[in-house]
Amino acid sequence: MRAYLLKTERLGLRNWLPSDELPFIEMCQDEAVMEHFPKTLSAEETIDLIHRLKTHFDTFGYTYFAVDVLESSEFIGFAGLKNQDWESDFTPCVDIGWRLKRAAWGKGYATEAAKACMKAAFSMFNLKEVLSFTTDTNIPSEHVMKKIGMKLIGTVQHPFILNDPRFKHCVVYKLENGN
Repeated sequence: MRAYLLKTERLGLRNWLPSDELPFIEMCQDEAVMEHFPKTLSAEETIDLIHRLKTHFDTFGYTYFAVDVLESSEFIGFAGLKNQDWESDFTPCVDIGWRLKRAAWGKGYATEAAKACMKAAFSMFNLKEVLSFTTDTNIPSEHVMKKIGMKLIGTVQHPFILNDPRFKHCVVYKLENGN
C-alpha cells in the first residue's frame, strides 16, 4: 500500500518513488506532453527534476507530488505546489502546477488533483496565496486554473521561454486563502 499525502475520489498524491523514474522519463520525452515547455527532457534531466522535487518536499513538506490513479495504482504524472524564485514581479511565490501523461488527459484528473492541492495549500501548509503560470498557448491549463477558482492577474516573461518564438509570455493566475 502506497502512502498518499493527499487523496481525492480517484487519485492519490505522494512523494516520488524510484519506480516513477521510467514512466516519468517517457512522459517528459513526449512532445505532446511537453508542447508548452521549451523542450522535452532527457532521461538525466528528468531524474534530476525528480531529485529536486524530492528535496523540495524534504524542505517544505510539499512539492509537485507524484499522482497515481487509486483504482490501478498507475502513475500518471504530477500535481502540486512548488516555490518559485526566478526573477519577476510575481516571484518569489508558491506555484501550483500539474503535468499528466497523454493517456490521462480529458478525464478531469488535473482539475481533481489541483483542487486537492489548493485545499492543502491553505489548510495544511497555511499559505496566504498560490499563483500559477503557463504559456499563453496552454489553453487547457488555463481552463484548470479557472476551474479551481484562480483569477487572471497578469502576464510575465518567464526566463525559460525568453527567446522561444512559439510563446509570447506566460499568463499568471492567483488564488488567495479565503477566496
